[in-house]
Amino acid sequence: MLEAFTLATILCGFFGILLKQNLMMKIIAMDVMSTGVIAYYVMIASRQGFFTPILDEINHGPYADPVPQAVILTAIVIGFSIQALMLVGVMKLARDNPTLESREIEKTYTP
Repeated sequence: MLEAFTLATILCGFFGILLKQNLMMKIIAMDVMSTGVIAYYVMIASRQGFFTPILDEINHGPYADPVPQAVILTAIVIGFSIQALMLVGVMKLARDNPTLESREIEKTYTP
């Protein structure tokens, strides 16, 4: 059930990128898709267990794999920086254009 929700989140973001014309909505859809992918990886990493792999005398049983979690932290930081860079690009486009609709911007920049 949780996998279906994460897949639905990824698909909502993907179709938002394809179908929306406003550049801000495309950035938000990309963030939604990124959130779905991150949730999927965290879900995969915690399949074996929910405990942290800390060595002590008490055996807690199966633990969550820390490697995908570390990769996901890196993906969150990279996604944030890409989103900030896209927002700066949209701000530059908004300064020159009265609209943020991608088709209207393409019409004005067509040679």
